[in-house]
Amino acid sequence: MSKHEKLLLQMRNNPIDFRLLRKLLKGYGYECINTGGSHYVFRKQYCMSITIPFKRPIKVIYIKKVIKILENQS
Repeated sequence: MSKHEKLLLQMRNNPIDFRLLRKLLKGYGYECINTGGSHYVFRKQYCMSITIPFKRPIKVIYIKKVIKILENQS
């Protein structure tokens, strides 16, 4: 099991950690962009961008969206 797969599994078990989400997306090649607002945009060339509001806890719907996108890329 690769490091990224372990992070993805951990994200399923603990879906409220923004730092883990950011680390996971960066591991898959996404660039984190924040222009000072309350939302972070993760971009990757030739892929759809992902916008996540920085609120604690992160809503489960955003975690499910990220997991679905990453599973489709693998």
